[in-house]
Amino acid sequence: MDKTRIVKTLRWQDETQTQAFAQALAARPALRTATLELQGDLGAGKTTLVRHLLRALGVAGRIKSPTYAVVEPHQAQTPDGLLNIWHFDFYRFNDPREWEDAGFRDLFASPGLKISEWPEQARSVLPVPDLEIRLSVAEDDSRMATLTARTPCGEALLA
Repeated sequence: MDKTRIVKTLRWQDETQTQAFAQALAARPALRTATLELQGDLGAGKTTLVRHLLRALGVAGRIKSPTYAVVEPHQAQTPDGLLNIWHFDFYRFNDPREWEDAGFRDLFASPGLKISEWPEQARSVLPVPDLEIRLSVAEDDSRMATLTARTPCGEALLA
């Protein structure tokens, strides 16, 4: 069964437009409980988008890619209170037992924002994302972003 609900395609000519998208997404109340998946080749801009999104949510300090740690926790103070954020990078994930051993099931079940890069590496254990963001690099170095809402929460993010 196809769970696609809404699909939008955007073109970001430069990083300023990526940042503007992240700021608009951060303003959506539905983001506080969302699960986002970022897909795309190396260098497509997944981590750049995450950094802009976390900054727009108010995360201070260094924001690094969780490539080796698999997950980096963050917290942001929002008008609605403290927001827990988990940034996952499953690039090196290769054993589903890691999922249970690391407590990822509990993290995905807890309140807060979950962002996964390289979700295809953990597809068998990940929940259905609210919003899937597929990034690619165009010939002119702009970024193409295909946004697919998979749940009502994802629809609210794209409304």
